[in-house]
Amino acid sequence: MKETEIIRDKMIEYYKGDPQRIQHFIKVEAFASMIAKKENVDTHTATIISILGYIHDIGIKIAEKEYGSSDGKLQEKLGKEPSYNLVIECGFSKEIAQRVSYVVSHHHTYKNIDGLDYQILVEADIIVNIYEDNISKDILPNVIKNIFKTKSGIHLLQQIYN
Repeated sequence: MKETEIIRDKMIEYYKGDPQRIQHFIKVEAFASMIAKKENVDTHTATIISILGYIHDIGIKIAEKEYGSSDGKLQEKLGKEPSYNLVIECGFSKEIAQRVSYVVSHHHTYKNIDGLDYQILVEADIIVNIYEDNISKDILPNVIKNIFKTKSGIHLLQQIYN
């Protein structure tokens, strides 16, 4: 069993009865891990990327309950603490929990992306969101120019949508 599967299982329990949210984070994790592997990231970074794929939207449930909204900024604000707590609860280090918490609390902010883990999560999330939200493919050149940085992420985006 991959060590991050405990996070996956906890997130499935967290979103029990919400197949849309569960399928979203499963897809984001799969694409993020695929990009990470193709970018030859080290094992430590790959673990963080996998956790981020599963946990990045943990704040949505709280935002919808408290504010009736899934706004990205609310997700960031409300996801920071529960993401940290879940990562610690699942036996990961404080260092990993802090990094995951930081990225979760910024994952809809595309400026000042400060690491490959954050970059890959953003790219995977966008790949999934374009499909799930029926976003026009006309945005692809701007997305590639302004957000995507990894060769593997760009290639995957182009393979899927072109």
